[in-house]
Amino acid sequence: MKDKILVVDDEKDLRLVISDFLVKEGYEVLEASNGARALEVLFENEDIKCVILDVMMPVMDGWSTLREIKKVYQMPVIMLTARTQIDDEVFGFELGADDYVAKPFVAARLMARIKSVLKKNHLVLEDIFDCESLHYNKISCVLTISDEVVELTPKEHELMQFFILNKNIALSREKILDNVWGFDYFGDSRTVDTHIKRLRIKLGEYAKLVKTVRGLGYRFEV
Repeated sequence: MKDKILVVDDEKDLRLVISDFLVKEGYEVLEASNGARALEVLFENEDIKCVILDVMMPVMDGWSTLREIKKVYQMPVIMLTARTQIDDEVFGFELGADDYVAKPFVAARLMARIKSVLKKNHLVLEDIFDCESLHYNKISCVLTISDEVVELTPKEHELMQFFILNKNIALSREKILDNVWGFDYFGDSRTVDTHIKRLRIKLGEYAKLVKTVRGLGYRFEV
């Protein structure tokens, strides 16, 4: 069965170019011209594997659409935009974007990004992770400690899942940055430190699970 990819952009010609390229690469493509329609398509097709999402659109823009997608769905989202300011990219990643491609772009480069996020998303992660009274459900994206729900941001969920997937492995800040924020993220490793500090605070007594590896990065030690 072919993987389904949803292309969301108000420019019909651009959707056509991306769709033709994806079809040639062996994917099944669905299209939407705005965010509201994209959410309808997602509801009608629960097996979509990836969303290519433009930022500037009528009816519902990309940021609003991204927020709604990440509330419900787990598939990766790649943002397309002509806006290349660092603040915009940081904002997108904070909302849960998996990657960010600036217009104009080379189709082959976009394809490489799609394959990268799909590969990362297909990695096997246990559905339920337990450690004493800490429980993390990957399917529902719910973290509980002593039966109390701990609210995490989309990026904190991604960090938690990446740590669980790589438990007991020393991870450099660069590796965490590449896998959680994406290869095109222009920020520095201090972003990783800031988010891990916030995650540790929310983990409370289980902050000890996230060990600092001096001179390298971090290790989720179970």
